[in-house]
Amino acid sequence: MGKKKIGFFASIKQRDPAARNALQILLLYPGVHAVINHRIAAFFYRIHFKFLAELIANLSRFSTGIEIHPAAKIGKNLFIDHGAGVVIGETAIVGDNCTIYQNATLGGTGKEHGKRHPTLCNNVTVGAGAKVLGNITLGDNVKVGANAVVLKDVPSNCTVVGVGRIVNCQQSAEKCGDCKNCCRMQ
Repeated sequence: MGKKKIGFFASIKQRDPAARNALQILLLYPGVHAVINHRIAAFFYRIHFKFLAELIANLSRFSTGIEIHPAAKIGKNLFIDHGAGVVIGETAIVGDNCTIYQNATLGGTGKEHGKRHPTLCNNVTVGAGAKVLGNITLGDNVKVGANAVVLKDVPSNCTVVGVGRIVNCQQSAEKCGDCKNCCRMQ
């Protein structure tokens, strides 16, 4: 039997005990507004109306406090909780059912060209104030603790705290052969 699909609002309600109903989520959650605006901006970016896409992204950043580059690839059911200060860079890829808390950054480490932002596979949680930097991959079900700094790949089913310290991992980073292949969005 396949997994039961869950809708956007139901997925947020599962992850946020303060969420009461879909109307509240739609009208009062800035993370929802940022994701909706991103979908619109990304459409215009894909059809090469880049100025319009960047204008929409900047207006969204102004109104929500959440910055998502129009070229970033965002999967289904992204939940940005208490979103102020969240930054998702241009070449970032975010898988399905991910949760990102306030002040988190999915950013680059310098002025390199090409893929320079992180890839989050499915069901990843990025804690408040965390910095996930560079062309790295966080596997499925990874949890990044508040204020952690992550600069290297993290295998699936692990927790990262502090400055890249992996704890509660079912496999060692050396044995993980799927870090670059776990996310179907690449």
